Amino acid sequence: MTRLSRRGFLGLVGAAGAGVALAGCGLGSTPGQTGEQLASALPLPDPFRVPLPVPPVTRPTGTDPSGADLYRVTQRVADLEILPGTRTPVLGYDGIFPGPTFETRRGRPVVVLHRNELPVPTVVHLHGGHTPAESDGWPLDLVLPVGSTADPMTHHGMLGDLAAGEREYRYPMDQRAATLWYHDHRMDFTGPATYRGLAGFHLVRDDVEDALPLPRGERELPLMICDRAFAADGSFAYPGLDQGMRSVPGVEDDWMEGVLGDVVLVNGAPWPVHEVDAARYRLRLLNSSNARRYRLVLQVPGASDLPLVQIGSDGGLLAAPVTHQALDLAAGERFDVVVDFTALPVGTEVTMVNPLGTGRTTDIMRFRVVRTAKDDSRVPERLADVEPLVPPPGASRRTFRFTRGAVGDHRGWAINGTSFDPERSLADVPLGWTEVWRFVSDVHHPVHVHLDAFQVLRRGSFGPGPYDGGWKDTVDIRPGEIVDVAVRFEHYAGKFVFHCHNLEHEDMAMMATIRTV
Repeated sequence: MTRLSRRGFLGLVGAAGAGVALAGCGLGSTPGQTGEQLASALPLPDPFRVPLPVPPVTRPTGTDPSGADLYRVTQRVADLEILPGTRTPVLGYDGIFPGPTFETRRGRPVVVLHRNELPVPTVVHLHGGHTPAESDGWPLDLVLPVGSTADPMTHHGMLGDLAAGEREYRYPMDQRAATLWYHDHRMDFTGPATYRGLAGFHLVRDDVEDALPLPRGERELPLMICDRAFAADGSFAYPGLDQGMRSVPGVEDDWMEGVLGDVVLVNGAPWPVHEVDAARYRLRLLNSSNARRYRLVLQVPGASDLPLVQIGSDGGLLAAPVTHQALDLAAGERFDVVVDFTALPVGTEVTMVNPLGTGRTTDIMRFRVVRTAKDDSRVPERLADVEPLVPPPGASRRTFRFTRGAVGDHRGWAINGTSFDPERSLADVPLGWTEVWRFVSDVHHPVHVHLDAFQVLRRGSFGPGPYDGGWKDTVDIRPGEIVDVAVRFEHYAGKFVFHCHNLEHEDMAMMATIRTV
């Protein structure tokens, strides 16, 4: 692994932008997606040749004076082999992509000290975290590069809480076991920062989940699924207006609906393969793409597709398992599923495919059954207690419309006709109150709410959809759809945001401030 200088990195991302403008020119909308696909400018590898990597689990370096577990992460540029035989510069947590996985426990507080050795400011958001406002990743609370003496790169004259080189993020971990993830959340530049590598898993565990006979150890796999395109020099191709990621937000007009890559990565590897036992496996599925949606299907040659038994959603375990033959996954969503390979003969190859893809993006990864093995795991009929979030009579009802809109003097995306304003709250919500929020869309918008998860009440005139069960923090609103959710914020007063998790939409102002009071 070779470290690059800041000057070297900025030169590489500039070269990538030049390649993108030609590669993506003239492409139309991709069916089933809100976004435009980029074409990589170098030959792509054959699928199912690269072994699936599993991100390393980071360990605490000690405890802080309050008794919380202390972790340290260094954000830095690194030169990694993602496509075989090609080097790609990434922005990496600890210089890897995906970043290191956190495994923490409910009720045991955590402090993460992030050190920024990148050439640009950053903000860290624990997606799905029940976190005080000062550690939530407010988009203007920048961590400036170590040793930075330059302009702090304010955003349109707006300034947040600046930290010079390092910032502590405090996570109480007072929440259910769940598959969370962390990623950059800097205003205007979440899209390119995440695209270039700033994302990782954060798994919360608790006694309730530990008591269940679910697959564990090597049979529990976190799978971060995303798409990328590559420039001719091997760098990530991204059509940002400001390739230095310093002051000009947004992407070229052809990609304002969203950036789609033509390479599917799982845990940072292109179309990987993973050897498995003839046993049950727990897959922690995360869509960390900027804009792409996936429909996951497990195909078995000459046999029926393997079912995906959903046991968890964004906010942790469901009350009872739900079996799917296909699973739709929008940007930012997580699903925990159990897949049963026990009846398959050794040598069987099971391919995870994506019917919403085109060309090479119809494939995701492959599992190869290589041995028989003892398996005492199972999926119980009852998983956990899930409190139904029932709005009381007379509960406040709010409507938020996610549509195209003006951002200053250019095109962008808006909520209720307004672009993001950190000083203007679209909702002041009393802590502990349950409200009904209605989300209305023009195109696909995966809506993410910070601080607390919610529950889907209905889609249009019907009840929740097949993938809406349990506690959600991100919900996919389909074109022309109306979705009602019950929300309740607890414990932490302050300013938070909700936004579209199509990151190009978010960066082009489809985000709103809320206040919990």
